[in-house]
Amino acid sequence: MSEFVYPQALDIRPLHHPAKLTLRVPGSKSITNRALILAALSGDCAVTNALRSEDTEVMVDSLQKLRYLVETDWPVNRISVKSTADSLKKDAELFIGNSGTSMRFLTALCSLGQGRFRLDGIARMRERPIQDLLDCLKQLNVDAVSETQSGCPPVLLNARGLKGGHAKLNAELSSQFVSALLMVLPFAQGDSILELEGEIVSEPYIQMTVAMLQQNGIQIDTSTSGRFGIPGNQKLNCQVIDVEPDASSASYFFAAAAITGGTVRVEGLNEQSLQGDIKFADALAEMGCQVEKDPAGITVTGGKLHGIDIDMNAISDTVMTLAVVACYADKETEIRNVEHIRHKETDRIEAIGNELRRAGVEVEIWKEGLTIYPVEKFRATRFNTYNDHRMAMSLALLGLRSPGMRIKNPGCVAKTYPGFWQDFEKLYTE
Repeated sequence: MSEFVYPQALDIRPLHHPAKLTLRVPGSKSITNRALILAALSGDCAVTNALRSEDTEVMVDSLQKLRYLVETDWPVNRISVKSTADSLKKDAELFIGNSGTSMRFLTALCSLGQGRFRLDGIARMRERPIQDLLDCLKQLNVDAVSETQSGCPPVLLNARGLKGGHAKLNAELSSQFVSALLMVLPFAQGDSILELEGEIVSEPYIQMTVAMLQQNGIQIDTSTSGRFGIPGNQKLNCQVIDVEPDASSASYFFAAAAITGGTVRVEGLNEQSLQGDIKFADALAEMGCQVEKDPAGITVTGGKLHGIDIDMNAISDTVMTLAVVACYADKETEIRNVEHIRHKETDRIEAIGNELRRAGVEVEIWKEGLTIYPVEKFRATRFNTYNDHRMAMSLALLGLRSPGMRIKNPGCVAKTYPGFWQDFEKLYTE
């Protein structure tokens, strides 16, 4: 990955001029890991502009352990995946780290195989729920259980192929459960119907999965809300899947423009993006920023920031970024309908609330959201990051206008953006 050597803690220097930067952030983690699953299912496909990060390297390693031939050409961010006669047909033990997409997607992928598969991760992964996905697989006659009966990994799966069928899935905790099933059910032996129950969270990620499948020749009936009709025995029609820049990663630089009154342009993102998180720019526009979108990129220019009341369920990976921007607004900002982010790399509602309080910000926390009350002066703070990449990248933004901010464990950004600190440093160049 990146050659950057991460210190134990990193001091953030105040930026003494408005940010002015044009950059292209690395490829989307969400698209890269979906593309790798689809490449494996196609039998022979390349993923271009792939993100190299801990999460995607975990996926590459796991596919190799499942007997896929995976070749990485990281200097050009290209990954080639080919199936072999033994793919998904030999027992395997997979270590997932703390990659939620890898755990959920690979659990579903293994259901297509023949063998005994065990999927485990770090201590935090053993606290992250997966029971709803396992319950749905059970309805499809897949023998997949939580080894400790906790509803969390490790997952044990005794696979005998996936026949298809009619199943209901609780979609209240994670859209990744839905995406995992949507990617494998087209390859079941028979037709399937998948019905979603409860409030659907992070729906743009489901739409991303459907779009990627349909772009590569897969038929899915989406005519009824919350219900998917999926013919079995389908074939993927793809030789190359190209990955967009990561919209979640772009949010930190758009926020830097908002906080400093500067202008930041991220190239390669536009209104046709598969990623829901491009809507973060619209949230900044509601707060008073100027946002310009064209086919080649998105530009954000900061303005007088206003507090807003916003439902961020659909763009929940950017909650912490917006919470930091809200510290500089003219009144409080209320972020609602994001209870599911309590089950991410850390409990993100509690974590961002606690760290902002350490810096002197008044934060009200409740079950499914939080309210941030802006302050004029911050306390110098050594921020905890909870081994959560998005905590580190979001909290760094506070240091752009306030001295004395230090980020502990800055290396946790390697999960999705190994070169973040090098790109962040570009903000200091006028």
